[in-house]
Amino acid sequence: MTAMQEPDRELDITGEMCPMTFVRTRLALDRMRPGETLRVRLRGEEPLRNVPRTAREQGHEVLSLETGADGISLLLLRRGD
Repeated sequence: MTAMQEPDRELDITGEMCPMTFVRTRLALDRMRPGETLRVRLRGEEPLRNVPRTAREQGHEVLSLETGADGISLLLLRRGD
């Protein structure tokens, strides 16, 4: 799957601060079925480090992570079992 494909769900946490960035991401993932994908829009060094790492620790897969010139990162996750 590439980042160009449409995810099953999207979440914008660009206005959130840690730890709410992963709390909101986890709540979104918890509402999804295994195998579904979630595109997360995030901003800042701390969420960029913590959200992908914590998602992996929770058993989810990081499919892609791209940061644009505007400083907004797009993280594509696949929900684990």
